[in-house]
Amino acid sequence: MKTPMTSRGAELLRNELLQLKNVERPKVSQQIAEARSHGDLSENAEYEAARNHQGLMEARIRDIEAKLANAQVVDPKNIQTDGRVVFGATVDVEDDKGEASTWQIVGEDEADIKQGRIFVGSPIARALIGKETGESVQVQTPGGLKGYEILDVRYE
Repeated sequence: MKTPMTSRGAELLRNELLQLKNVERPKVSQQIAEARSHGDLSENAEYEAARNHQGLMEARIRDIEAKLANAQVVDPKNIQTDGRVVFGATVDVEDDKGEASTWQIVGEDEADIKQGRIFVGSPIARALIGKETGESVQVQTPGGLKGYEILDVRYE
């Protein structure tokens, strides 16, 4: 199954992968070699810590490679819709208290609420998908039911 991801999200993952492979991996290998030179490995905390770090880093590398292999990269600028909210869209909303917000609907790895990027699987994003400018949605949040009116939908 393909996982939707914006081109920005795919680029972020590719950059992280390059950093892990080209910078972090050699650094950890050096740390392991250095700790190994200190003698008895059974009681060597530095060696154990470096090996644990290496395991976590290798797991992250495999995770990123799998995500990129299964990614369906979506460029919001190329989306042809009838103005409905879809993956990658940027949506201006106003809540029932009159507070305006702008969110882009993105994949899991690029979601960052402080940057206005919400995960496509979040309750708010699921409520917005398929709606268009002028429509209202109700979303069950941990703080209770919230209403939003869609002010604008863009594909940037």
